[in-house]
Amino acid sequence: MPDDRIERDIAIAATPRQVWAALTEAGAVSAWLGGGKPAEVDLRPGGAMLVDHGAHGALLARFERVEAPRYLSFRWSQGAAGEEPADGNATLVEFTLAADGSGTRLTVAESGFAALTLPPAVRRDRQQENAGNWPHALAALRGLAEGRP
Repeated sequence: MPDDRIERDIAIAATPRQVWAALTEAGAVSAWLGGGKPAEVDLRPGGAMLVDHGAHGALLARFERVEAPRYLSFRWSQGAAGEEPADGNATLVEFTLAADGSGTRLTVAESGFAALTLPPAVRRDRQQENAGNWPHALAALRGLAEGRP
């Protein structure tokens, strides 16, 4: 796999605390990342996040670092729906929030696709799907943080 990392950033006309709330509160997570029933969020290192991702089933993540309102990271399974993230089946997702004038610059990076113990075609598909989905998720997150539906 030529590049093991997806990185996207977006300018948001809201404070880092407002963006943090949209990024981490259960109802908001459901709106920008899920689309199904409300997410379950245990926002602490080692805590779980369970997101109903519609046709893709329940996505399970484990928080690694929680540094409000500047940095958040979690590992989520790229395997079967509801599968516990572990070595060989999970990627690392990192969010960095930085004050930017009167708003916030939010950067998301997802890495670890090359280490997945999935067939190469499945790894490639997961990375391509995730790369295509992050712009939509970030746009929805921006809308929530800026107070738009």
